[in-house]
Amino acid sequence: MSLQVQINSFIFSFFFGIIFSMCTNLNYRFLFSKKLGFKILFTIIYIFDFSLLYFIIMKKINYGIIHEYFLISLGIGYIISSIYFDKKINNLKQSVKRKLKKVSIKRKNI
Repeated sequence: MSLQVQINSFIFSFFFGIIFSMCTNLNYRFLFSKKLGFKILFTIIYIFDFSLLYFIIMKKINYGIIHEYFLISLGIGYIISSIYFDKKINNLKQSVKRKLKKVSIKRKNI
């Protein structure tokens, strides 16, 4: 495998980890719902779809050769995005709470 193909595989794995983390955070309520049957079904479909998508794209990049270090790159992308995305979500929640508090104060004054 050439160096260019390996670099492309690393970069793709890293960004796929970021995308996977964002989608997992967005689908959090479905993945961790109260109904056990729905949770199991949705988790199986979700993981199957993302792993299939990863392998299909890797097949286009480097003929489907998967090495451990590509999976490590994917994991690093997931972890970095998870930390960054969690901070952004918390900031967004705090911002929305402040704005809602201002709106409720204005309504009380009217």
